[in-house]
Amino acid sequence: MSPTPFPSPASGADAAPTEVEPAAHPDDIRVRVGRGQVDIDWDPLPGAAGYLVHRSDGGGPFHVVDHGGGDLLAVPGPPYADTSVEPGRTVRYAVRPVHDPDRPDAGPLGPASAPVAARADGAARVDVDVDAGRPVGPVHRPWRDMVGSEHLSLLLSADRVGGEPMGAGLAAALSRVHRELGVERVRAHGLLGDDLGVYREVEGRPVHDFTGIDAVLDVLAPTGLRPVLELSFVPRALARDPSREVTAAGVSSPPRDWDRWGALVGDLVRHLRARVGDDELRRWAVEVWNEPDLDCFWTGSREDYLRMYDVTARAVRAACPGLPVGGPATAATRWIEPFLDHVDVSGAPLDFLSTHVYGSPPLDLRPALARHDRAGTPLRWTEWGPSPTHFAPVNDSVLSAAFVATGMREAAGRVAALACWVASDHFEELGRPPALLHGGFGLLSVGNLAKPRYWALWMLERLGPVELAARLDGDGAGTLVRAWPSVDPDTGRVAVVLWNGTLDQGVLARSAQRARLDRSVRLRVGGLGAGTYEVRHRRLDEETSNLAATARRLGVHGWPTGEQWAGLRAADHLADAAPPTIVTPADGRLVLPLTLPMPSVSLVELTPR
Repeated sequence: MSPTPFPSPASGADAAPTEVEPAAHPDDIRVRVGRGQVDIDWDPLPGAAGYLVHRSDGGGPFHVVDHGGGDLLAVPGPPYADTSVEPGRTVRYAVRPVHDPDRPDAGPLGPASAPVAARADGAARVDVDVDAGRPVGPVHRPWRDMVGSEHLSLLLSADRVGGEPMGAGLAAALSRVHRELGVERVRAHGLLGDDLGVYREVEGRPVHDFTGIDAVLDVLAPTGLRPVLELSFVPRALARDPSREVTAAGVSSPPRDWDRWGALVGDLVRHLRARVGDDELRRWAVEVWNEPDLDCFWTGSREDYLRMYDVTARAVRAACPGLPVGGPATAATRWIEPFLDHVDVSGAPLDFLSTHVYGSPPLDLRPALARHDRAGTPLRWTEWGPSPTHFAPVNDSVLSAAFVATGMREAAGRVAALACWVASDHFEELGRPPALLHGGFGLLSVGNLAKPRYWALWMLERLGPVELAARLDGDGAGTLVRAWPSVDPDTGRVAVVLWNGTLDQGVLARSAQRARLDRSVRLRVGGLGAGTYEVRHRRLDEETSNLAATARRLGVHGWPTGEQWAGLRAADHLADAAPPTIVTPADGRLVLPLTLPMPSVSLVELTPR
């Protein structure tokens, strides 16, 4: 998170909108029909951030394929698996490029593919060939940079939910994601809310009090995580409209006095600098606000937010030049071009670009940065997950684990952070948890039990430091079934994460369709050294390593009993699909047959003995 150079302050003239790429579209749409899905491929366009896949059913009009993510439907690139089409239906596809996420329909729709008929039969087999002797580069781990969290003042709570302490439970979850997933930072959401008492006025004069923030940081420090300071919301005593609450602790109104807001930010940063020192503070970061494009989080205009960004970023830079600051922290990848246009003119510091998206892998915003002469500026997706909806069943599902693996694989090497929202189901902004399994945002449940998305990240964290070459072939290869192979050159351990998934959340309600998407996989690993190997295969699927399945077997309804809590904790590990075996590769080659149901994620490790 080292700060990048920023331009000198400009005169304050309005920024002219940056010209995006000229109109173009993918003109060679290639389709392949598999059992239960149609795979769509095309050649990427320079400058595109993503693409919207359109389908025509039976010769009818084209419409965007809606995979049910509840947010931006564009994907960052090809290929795409459409698992929502009914077998027997004749369909055609076309692709629209997205250059500016604020105007996803602005690009031209390309020519249609040849018509194809979806089917319900087929071989349903995929071959995955991995060459342990062909490294292709480092394994990039975008989950490590940060994780999301409920407002960290919850760390101070003595309340209990489901019989579990909220503050201690959140701290335990943050410790676990640091210890087991390698996560380095946590997004400190809503840091300036009134629950921490940072601001009041006495006889009209501002009083700043950071003892509440200090108390939170004292509890956070033992978890091993550093904070990304999300500077929101406005204290009531400073708000233009104190009645506009986000929560009881936060106000979504702009400040009534920009100088006093800047002074509050500057004093906070100077306080933290004195508390932890420059070397430590430059490993933190500041994000300006949260989702100012949504009325529920920001009642001002976009111009008000841009002023908020300028005032805040300059106050941060003046108080600690080494502390990175960024934004705009918008929902659904909005305001990227106007935000970059603005800071180009205002000269406000921008050390990283941040935004949010749900239900799809993150778009590729590197072309936007390049258009603004900011190539290399870190991209931090500071909120991301399968659904923007709290209490959504997909949040607890195995399908969400495959979604996480796909997103991390696609983002690796092009983003600095893809932060899962959130670490723990200890979350109250939209209502406290009513039951153990309630569709909460957390990677970990109340009680600190791993949900499927957690296990996906746990498996990815087991990858070695070097990525290996791989080739996938067969029905759904590279669209449903994906692989991320690796090796540790120091030990020779080969680790491969494989998964079967789809972006289409509708398969959760279509059991017959879901069964058609099961796949048999033949994993062939070559280039192995001489000697014997331990082969271990651990798996997550609907019945294996799945918290919901364990809770169902134990008869959990609502909150667990004491005996059920014990049973859940005893099962809180990633289970072996079969007992580990010792094998000797023939000519440095092993062939391992696997079954990957839809959805599932597997970790296969070959460890020299």
